[in-house]
Amino acid sequence: MTSLTSPWTGMVPIEAAAASFEAHVRAALVDVERRLNDRIDDLIARRDMLHRLATGDRALLPDRVLAKLDRVAADLGFTPDDVTMAREGLVLIRALVPEGFDDYVAKVERALDDPRYVSLIKRMWRAAEWEPDDPRVDELATAMAGYYLAHPALLPVPAGLQARTDAAIRYSLLRDHGQEQKPAWARLDELVEAHLRTAGIDIA
Repeated sequence: MTSLTSPWTGMVPIEAAAASFEAHVRAALVDVERRLNDRIDDLIARRDMLHRLATGDRALLPDRVLAKLDRVAADLGFTPDDVTMAREGLVLIRALVPEGFDDYVAKVERALDDPRYVSLIKRMWRAAEWEPDDPRVDELATAMAGYYLAHPALLPVPAGLQARTDAAIRYSLLRDHGQEQKPAWARLDELVEAHLRTAGIDIA
């Protein structure tokens, strides 16, 4: 048997020490995975609950935000379903990153004063009806990424998100909102994020 020898401590079997270490590592990994899965399940449950609440409960958002949403919906020609989705997204942001909610709303308000941004947002909402492999998705992603690179202060990421230890999980919940029914949006987000990462910007 392979051993470590010492005139003071005697013989310690390497195989036994290695087996003990491996068992400890496996147990630690199982515990980390369990806690992470519990956290993910908790966040997903919270998101689903907020989806149900947001569908008909305007009291979850400040009056000024609701008024702004109503004006933007009218200007952009949102359908009732579009308004519901936008409202749910705002509720999610307020729930998952409450400290960054006001900053996020302020960013959107500033951006909406820019005709170029409004044009991009109109195209983004129309893109919901496109196929994911539609070449217009790639063109729009390039245009949107270019806009955010030129105006980094308007990048629609709530302040404080990146400082959180579970930033990636929370961001994925925000990003994936509504994409189940609109796969072109998932492709659009993927491409925009890729452009930003190439430019050295990591969102979460």
